[in-house]
Amino acid sequence: MISVTEAFSVLNQLTFSLKEKEVSLWEAHNHVLAETLYSPINMPPFRQSNMDGFALCLHDSLEYEIIGEVKAGDENQILLKLGQAVKIFTGAAVPDSAQAVIQIEKVSVTGNQLQLQEDVVAETNVRPLGSQIKQNDMALEKGAFLNPATIGFLAGLGFTQVKVYQKPTVAIVVTGNELVPPGQSLPYGKVYESNAIMLQTALCNAHYDEVKVYQVNDDFENTKSTLATAMAESDVVLVSGGISVGDYDFVGKALETLEVETLFYKVSQKPGKPLLVGKKDEKLIFALPGNPAASL
Repeated sequence: MISVTEAFSVLNQLTFSLKEKEVSLWEAHNHVLAETLYSPINMPPFRQSNMDGFALCLHDSLEYEIIGEVKAGDENQILLKLGQAVKIFTGAAVPDSAQAVIQIEKVSVTGNQLQLQEDVVAETNVRPLGSQIKQNDMALEKGAFLNPATIGFLAGLGFTQVKVYQKPTVAIVVTGNELVPPGQSLPYGKVYESNAIMLQTALCNAHYDEVKVYQVNDDFENTKSTLATAMAESDVVLVSGGISVGDYDFVGKALETLEVETLFYKVSQKPGKPLLVGKKDEKLIFALPGNPAASL
């Protein structure tokens, strides 16, 4: 028997290779990035207004002449002379000939005449080109987890596809003569099988998508053949029940016959003491207790 700390130490040393695949950003959600990405553009790609207000070509007076406006998305470049201004909106491109933006709450307007309530210094309310990220700077490092925030960030840089690691496939093998699927009548001596859907839900919460479920009765040959199939078809196998030392607990013997290397058996924890972790080639096997609380 080993401690929980020792068990985690063994698990943390396990490695196995994962295939890579190229997917759309939508499909990349909840995957791990398999490449380091560099920004193809400056972000923002132009000097950008932080405020609704007026972009100013600064001079020594608080009075300016309004000669136009710039909305978010406008592509035209307005050339300002000293003492001229354009009305501008949040997110719009600040003309190269403007040095600052003053928010609309700090001015008064009469016709095309703009009166500032205070002096403005250069670069006020202007996001510089590339202030979030510069072209060719690292955007995301290989190994990053792709959540909604990182996917939105990549979309904002123009990415449509990325390489991710293909998630391990998982098999759940539920053992026990006493188990009956929910929804059927419950004969005397039987219980409803709940571990499969419980473990599926836990795996779903951990972002594993491909999960197969097998059920086997308490029979050595059936247990062995089902485990062999599960190991052949999946990267990780979770076995529920049959791992203790009872007369009808055949999982340990079946794994031994299948030449699975036992990394540890029994952990000093409650619930969950009779836990076996094994490895065969690139496959990992976790034999869990059958009690639902212990299994989870």
